[in-house]
Amino acid sequence: MLIARWQIDARFGHKQSVIDAIKRWGEEIAPQVGLKNGQLLSGSIGALEATVEHNWPVETLAELERAWAQLASVPAHKQWSKDLEPVVVSGTSRWSIFRVV
Repeated sequence: MLIARWQIDARFGHKQSVIDAIKRWGEEIAPQVGLKNGQLLSGSIGALEATVEHNWPVETLAELERAWAQLASVPAHKQWSKDLEPVVVSGTSRWSIFRVV
């Protein structure tokens, strides 16, 4: 089991907009590519307050790669990305993969 962690930082004053957008992505787009049971977190103590992260449990890297490959064919994902851009800090998006032990 792996946890695929996607992080991004909200622009000052836009954290709730980022949270709302990521919640919507998790409800509407993630199921289309086989991602389920995501967990949404935001920075609080010892982390950047602007950071919003979405953790996705996956069994294998192959499962995650399939999901990523399918995202390119989901028109709603492309539009979602464009809508998100004005409220996030450019260049802060990143994926980290953790192994559950």
